[in-house]
Amino acid sequence: MGAYDDIINLPHPASDRHLRMSMADRAAQFTPFAALSGHGAAIRETARLTDRKIELTEEEQSLLDKKLRLLVNTGGQAVFTYFLSDEKKQGGRYVSLSGAIRKINGLEQRIVLTDGASIPIEDILTIEHQPTPAEGQRR
Repeated sequence: MGAYDDIINLPHPASDRHLRMSMADRAAQFTPFAALSGHGAAIRETARLTDRKIELTEEEQSLLDKKLRLLVNTGGQAVFTYFLSDEKKQGGRYVSLSGAIRKINGLEQRIVLTDGASIPIEDILTIEHQPTPAEGQRR
């Protein structure tokens, strides 16, 4: 004979005054509260990966300078791949932006594109010329 044999088969008690609580409401009673608010976000931020900026050789930098001068003289379109520093942690990521050069701000060492975007010259990794439709037909 077991210790609970006398109550094991009794019906579940039900209140005449109160409705039975839904399963979702019962489960909500047992969810943990956020004792360390922001802790989860801090862990996700720490786990987020960033890239390191690639340092170009003098030869690679010279080649970029030539491409940049050519673009300024011809006014053509190009895809600029450059390093964008992360605002929250060390490192960043490489992004690409397409456009034509409106001007070069020598004081700030930035390229300003016709759409208003601004790229720091020292952060540029590659410049890929995009032929215009007229240039593509001549080839």
